[in-house]
Amino acid sequence: MANTTQPQGTDSTRGRVAVVTGGAAGIGQAVVAVLQSHGYIVGAVDLTAKGVPEGATALVADVRDQAALDQAIGGFGEAHGRIDVLVNNAGVSFVGTIEDGSDADWHRIYDINVVGMMRATRAALPWLRRSSDAAIVNMSSCTAVNGLPQRALYSATKGAVQSMTMAVAADLVTEGIRVNCVSPGTVDTPFMAELAARDPDPAAKRASFESRQPTGRMISAQEVGEAVAYLARSGAHSTVGSVINLDGGMTALRMPR
Repeated sequence: MANTTQPQGTDSTRGRVAVVTGGAAGIGQAVVAVLQSHGYIVGAVDLTAKGVPEGATALVADVRDQAALDQAIGGFGEAHGRIDVLVNNAGVSFVGTIEDGSDADWHRIYDINVVGMMRATRAALPWLRRSSDAAIVNMSSCTAVNGLPQRALYSATKGAVQSMTMAVAADLVTEGIRVNCVSPGTVDTPFMAELAARDPDPAAKRASFESRQPTGRMISAQEVGEAVAYLARSGAHSTVGSVINLDGGMTALRMPR
């Protein structure tokens, strides 16, 4: 009988090489685990190795540091001879209106959420060009196109991510490098649990997070990982410059109240 604890994968995914930024926690941690379950060899970029799923290679680097990313991602690419998939997931949130946050806050969040994706992509591109079927998957958010309160800065960065995804897709499609993004709704992560816990009524706050989605539930990090795996897989040749809305119908549906 087959050992079902081993990565299953398919002939088109087994042995493919992927790098996931922000891979030690939350959505990124789930993406790493899902890709491993599909048979990928995964390097997880983060500020610390703590939290990187067992079996993945911890690549300790800050997405604000181009030299560190070049060294970490370049070393991983050198070890495997190529990189097939880059998942630009590293990002931080910010809660507040347009009046909140200093100039330094705004520059810091943009530096991580937007410019950090540019840096990781630049570091990975020489190795993605060695792949016969390369893909980049950027992590956006439903906030890019849905007006949610207290998300002015975070929404602005995710809108930039979606626009950048389309432009980079146009630049790289002739090289056979597909670029797409995933736009999740409210994902059930430790960060959201922390936000709920800060509220005077944590249960009500969590219920409000659930009810944002017409499905009445938050999105699981596993679901996001599977969407990334679809975009990353070898053979998805016609999926390029696309956004997968994984938001429980938030963007498309207008439900009666």
